[in-house]
Amino acid sequence: MLGVLLLAFSIVSVASAELCKPDAQNAFKVRLSIKTALGDNAYAWDANEEYLFKAMMAFAMRRYSSKSTTQISNVLLCNVTDRVSFWFVVTDSSKNTTTVPGSEVEAAIRMNRNRINSAFLLSDKTLQFLKISTTLSPPVEPSTPVWLIVFGVVLSLIVAGIVFLIVSGIQQRKKKNKESTERENLEEKGEVTITIENGIPCETLDLKAGHVNGVFAADDERFTSL
Repeated sequence: MLGVLLLAFSIVSVASAELCKPDAQNAFKVRLSIKTALGDNAYAWDANEEYLFKAMMAFAMRRYSSKSTTQISNVLLCNVTDRVSFWFVVTDSSKNTTTVPGSEVEAAIRMNRNRINSAFLLSDKTLQFLKISTTLSPPVEPSTPVWLIVFGVVLSLIVAGIVFLIVSGIQQRKKKNKESTERENLEEKGEVTITIENGIPCETLDLKAGHVNGVFAADDERFTSL
């Protein structure tokens, strides 16, 4: 009886070795950078961590397919290195001699990537599935739609332009009114002002007192005096 059990165990071990090996069909390589991610708080990779990894893979497969009956024993690890890298496969729960297609395993990992990372306190950069591209976080959408922001900016510019035109018009009108008022005040007082015509200063006639031309005044005195 003991011999039969040993033979069965040997057959299972050989089958597992054939299923899980570097570059085997449906096998994935994993690399962990625990020291890089956690520094002095880094934990050692041991049998307990391997068990947790198997449990997370079984969880991912079961969550990916509600009909899945994947167990921890269906996740096989091999070629584990001290720098924490290894290969793994997931075997079919109905027949342990075959593996689950890699496309299904990849889809399950993508679906549960955040949960897997959180279990080991790592990220996509420090917990790498080498055949699986990094999952990108969904883009953050602003609380206010972009079109509304653009509309607000354009509307603000239009309002600012209208206000500028109104203020400029009011200032110009005040300036003209002020000049007109000053001109009227000078005319009422009859003050003589000097204006420039063709670059020559000329006296403006005093509208009230008038202005006597000296040339004609001299002629009048010479010819009219009796």
